[in-house]
Amino acid sequence: MSSTSWRLLTLNCHEAWVHQLHTLPCQLDIIDGLPGRYTAAWDQRIRPLPANGRLITLQQALSDATPYHCIIAHSMSDLLDVKSLAWPRILVLHNTLEGRIHSHTQSSPEQVRAVLRQYVQLTGTHVIAVTAMKGRSWGFGKDIVPCGVDVAGYPAWSGELACGIRVANQIHPKRSLLNWTFHEATFQDIPVRLVGHNPEFPGVVPADNWDHLKSLLQSHRFFIHTADPQQEDGYNMAVLEAMAAGLPVLGNRHHSSPIVDGVSGYLSDDPQELAHRARELLENRELAQQLGMAARRTVQEKFSLHRFAARLQQSIRTARRQWTKGRQ
Repeated sequence: MSSTSWRLLTLNCHEAWVHQLHTLPCQLDIIDGLPGRYTAAWDQRIRPLPANGRLITLQQALSDATPYHCIIAHSMSDLLDVKSLAWPRILVLHNTLEGRIHSHTQSSPEQVRAVLRQYVQLTGTHVIAVTAMKGRSWGFGKDIVPCGVDVAGYPAWSGELACGIRVANQIHPKRSLLNWTFHEATFQDIPVRLVGHNPEFPGVVPADNWDHLKSLLQSHRFFIHTADPQQEDGYNMAVLEAMAAGLPVLGNRHHSSPIVDGVSGYLSDDPQELAHRARELLENRELAQQLGMAARRTVQEKFSLHRFAARLQQSIRTARRQWTKGRQ
């Protein structure tokens, strides 16, 4: 069966990741309206619906007898929701186990790993991770499918605003994971625009839509990402988008960061040093442009949408082989 005839089913975990699936030549059904999210339906402010996708309910998916080439789940809850569907399946790990435990459960890492490993073995689920760090943390480090960004989809950087920008949702419950104390200590006297769904911060709102987000990235001087090295990666999709838009990235030192200190941004565990670098960029647009161009090249070389699509299609083929083998 060629990929052009694939019919995929996924569940709406977060729109930015799911939207990448428009790169696959397939029909895409997206289960929407699930509980536990800050919005009841697909959030058009984050991404438009993929051109090859349609929104369906869980009940529609469960009652549709047409075969799916593969189901793409994003949590144990997702796997349980679709357990009655007899099709190959993938579980995508979007978070580290350490970050997940810190935010959601008091169980030990060993207990959580054992439960997940047993369940995916019983159900024939193939596990992939969006980063090597996340895969290792759960004990599934063999199949890594990094996110992809199309740099051609971002307008040329201008950086006319002497102001930093950070994009993050639901910061309050993720303060530890995002190393927020370090963020506050570093940028307390630096002009920074915060964008995202964060009702605890007065005046902070998400971008109106994806085009609006791109225009915000285009006009700001640098991007910020901080993260606890034990709980989260040194980058996420928001960072890759900022790099694609030509912004240098500032943050704490992190073993998984794609940023090279002094080349495509600045990394430091000293708040005063990083604040000094931020002021340099506010005063020197040309320096910011030079670093941002290097960041953009990094995304082109290491995080292309083409690479994402190729790796995910290979993972889907692996999932189908694993599913078939488990039923022989």
